[in-house]
Amino acid sequence: MRSAVLVLYALSAIAAAEREGPDWVKAGEAAWRQRDSQGEVVFGGRMWIFGGWFNSYEAPPRDVWSSADGKKWDLVSGSAPWLHSDLSMSIAFGGRMWMMGGWYNGRLPGHSASAAVWSSVDGKEWRQEAANAGWSPRIASALVEFKGRMWILGGTENYYFGDHKSAKNDVWSSADGRTWKLETTNAGWFPRAYHQAAVLNGRIYVFGGGNYVPDYEARNDVWSSADGVHWTEETSSAGWSSRLWFSSAVYRDRMWVLGGYSKIPDTNRGDVWYSRNGREWTQLKSKVTWKERHEHSVFVHQDRLWVAGGHAKPLSNEVWSLELPREFFARE
Repeated sequence: MRSAVLVLYALSAIAAAEREGPDWVKAGEAAWRQRDSQGEVVFGGRMWIFGGWFNSYEAPPRDVWSSADGKKWDLVSGSAPWLHSDLSMSIAFGGRMWMMGGWYNGRLPGHSASAAVWSSVDGKEWRQEAANAGWSPRIASALVEFKGRMWILGGTENYYFGDHKSAKNDVWSSADGRTWKLETTNAGWFPRAYHQAAVLNGRIYVFGGGNYVPDYEARNDVWSSADGVHWTEETSSAGWSSRLWFSSAVYRDRMWVLGGYSKIPDTNRGDVWYSRNGREWTQLKSKVTWKERHEHSVFVHQDRLWVAGGHAKPLSNEVWSLELPREFFARE
C-alpha cells in the first residue's frame, strides 16, 4: 500500500513539473543576416542585437540592429568599432548599452579573446570604457546587474583552442565599466562557460554550462549568492537536462531556461523551463513553438518573452514571442 502511495506521489510530482502554456507567435524573419552568439539587450523601449557568428572561417559581424515590435528591424550601424563580437557579453546598465569580452576571427589566423569594455547610448556611437578590464580576456561569461553594479561570472579564455585551465569561476564587479573589482577567485561552483545567470529576489543565480574543448562537459546545477562571493548550491541536477549555449531571462518573477545544446546526444534543445527558487523547475509546453536551437537571443519586452536568431540547423533570423496571461501563475 505504501509503495502504491509513493508511486502516485512520484507521478503527481512529475505531472506538476510540466505545464501547458500558450502558443508562441512568430513575428517573422528579421532583416539581419542569420546568425548565433550575438549580443542582445532591451534598451530605450527597443530590442537590440549586435555582432555574433556566421561561420568559423569568417570574421564576426560588427552590425547593430534594433526593433520596437520584433517585425521591423532597423540597421543602426554596419561597422561598429569593436571586433570581438562572437560570444561576447552584453547588458543594459546605467542608461547605456554595454558589450564586453568576446571572440574574434573564428579559427582563422589572428584569432583572440578580448577583455575590452564598450558602451553606447544609441548603438551608433560606441565608447571604449576599458581596453583591459582587469579580468582575463574571455568569452561566454555570464553578466548581470546586481546591487548597482555589473557582475562578470566565469567564462573561458579560449574557444576552439582551449585547455582545461581556460574555464573560470572567478567573479568581478564594476559600477562604471572602467574599474573592476575581483570579488572572488573561486566562487565554489565548477569553472564553466556557456552558462547563464539571473538576479531574482536579492540573489544572483548561476546555472548550467560547462566546457566545449578539449573535453566536452555540460551541467545542470544551480547556485545562488546574496553577495557574489559566498555561494550555495540550490540543486546539483535541475529538472532540465545538462546543456551549453542556452539562453535565460527573468520574466513574471521567475527565472527561465530556453533551448541550448547537448553533445551527448548531439542535439539542439527547444524546451522552456521556469523556476522561482532555482531548485524546483517546471517545463512550459506549447503546441506551437520555435525550432530547437542554441546561442539564440532572448528578450523580455512589452511583457512578453522573445526568442530571436540562433543556430537552429541552419542559422536562423526568426523572431518569436510568448505572452503569458496575467492569471497564469495565480494558482502557484
